[in-house]
Amino acid sequence: MSFSSEEKKKYMQLAFEQARKAEAKGEVPIGAILVDPEGQVIGEGYNRRELDQDATQHAEMMAIRQGCEKLKTWRLLDCSLFITLEPCPMCAGAIINSRIKNVFYGALDPKAGAAGSVVNLFEVSKFNHHPNVIRGLYRDEASQMLKSFFREIRNKQKEAKMGMENSKNSVN
Repeated sequence: MSFSSEEKKKYMQLAFEQARKAEAKGEVPIGAILVDPEGQVIGEGYNRRELDQDATQHAEMMAIRQGCEKLKTWRLLDCSLFITLEPCPMCAGAIINSRIKNVFYGALDPKAGAAGSVVNLFEVSKFNHHPNVIRGLYRDEASQMLKSFFREIRNKQKEAKMGMENSKNSVN
């Protein structure tokens, strides 16, 4: 399936909605949407690692699980995955193993990206599946969402540290 600019925007906005769900729960705002060949959303997910204390609860993994359940097969042939952040090695492996055809992602992940930033598992010739990858779709919006989240965390940590220092000073 070839996507128009309007369709790409629609699915990425749905992925951003998932990312906002993660953010509202104090999770890193990452979202994913899985689309079947007819353009129907068959899976969605958002980062839940902290909530579930499960290292595999990434947005992509949740969307892939739902898609497999919906289609009743592990082969997600001709499906497309829209993600707000470049997949990590685990998620890239799941994408390869599930035979997803197209991967669209927003922000690059210079620390754990496995679709070009750190490594590119999708280009390893010995693997039997190589999805089409479209990098940087709505990159600015995706990057800004992550930057804002981490800035807020740093501010809260700074405030907590300042509060602790102030309480120490008032005791002395």
